[in-house]
Amino acid sequence: MEIRVKAVNFNADQRLVDFINKKAKKLDTLFEGIINTEVTLKVEKPESAKNKVAEIKVSIPVKDYLFAKKQADTFEEATDLAIDAIRKQLGKFKDKLKNK
Repeated sequence: MEIRVKAVNFNADQRLVDFINKKAKKLDTLFEGIINTEVTLKVEKPESAKNKVAEIKVSIPVKDYLFAKKQADTFEEATDLAIDAIRKQLGKFKDKLKNK
């Protein structure tokens, strides 16, 4: 599985990129058919709290992709929330495949 991390209008430090890669790789244990994962990080409304956004797009066969967008105080927290949302979507997708 290929993982791409893109930071919009800032440079993500290596520690953050490593954290995201570690979390995203765990998705592969839930569903082996993941083609690639794109993580986009951005800051919305820099003057406000909870302004860090993580968007995760997971490409899978059969269906085009799964998508989650979460906002929090830190990129790590937003990434965790988005990964949890993708986990739930993968679980539902796997259930649909089993029931066919």
